[in-house]
Amino acid sequence: MTAAGPHPDCYSCRQEGLAVPVPREEIWLSEVWRVAHAFDTSMPGWLVVVPRRHVTAFAELNVVEAAELGPLLVTLGRALAHVVGCVKTYVVQFAEAEGFEHLHVHVVPRAADLAPELRGPRVFALLGRPEAERVPVDEQDRIALDVRAGWDRFARS
Repeated sequence: MTAAGPHPDCYSCRQEGLAVPVPREEIWLSEVWRVAHAFDTSMPGWLVVVPRRHVTAFAELNVVEAAELGPLLVTLGRALAHVVGCVKTYVVQFAEAEGFEHLHVHVVPRAADLAPELRGPRVFALLGRPEAERVPVDEQDRIALDVRAGWDRFARS
C-alpha cells in the first residue's frame, strides 16, 4: 500500500495486503492500480479497478493515477470483448457501501443477450449475489489468466 497507507476496515486495502495473491485478485497490476474480478457477482468478467493506495474520491487521485486510468479502462474493455464476448462495457463508480468506501471502478461486461431488465444501472442486481449464484473462483481465475495472456495485444489494439 502506498502513500496514505492501508486502512484496516477497508476491504480493498486488505486485498492489497494478501501474502499470496490469487489470479482473480491481481488480473493486472501497476505501481498505482490493481484490477480484480468482483467476488460476489453472477456476471463472469465483472472487474473492479482499485487504486493501490487508500483514496475515496476521484479528486484525490494524483497525476500518475489519473493518467493511467483512461488507457487502463479502454484496455479492459477490449480484453472483456475478447475474453467474455461482451458487446460493450459499463464503467461505474460509487464507492458508498460500508467497508467499500475505497475508490473502485466497476468495469462490467454487457453481453448482447443480457436481459433488458438488467441493462444500465439495473445490472447491479447481479452483484451481491448468494454464494450459489456467484461466478466460481476457478472461472474468475480463468478469466484473469486469459486477460493477462492477451494484455499486450489488448493494450495495442
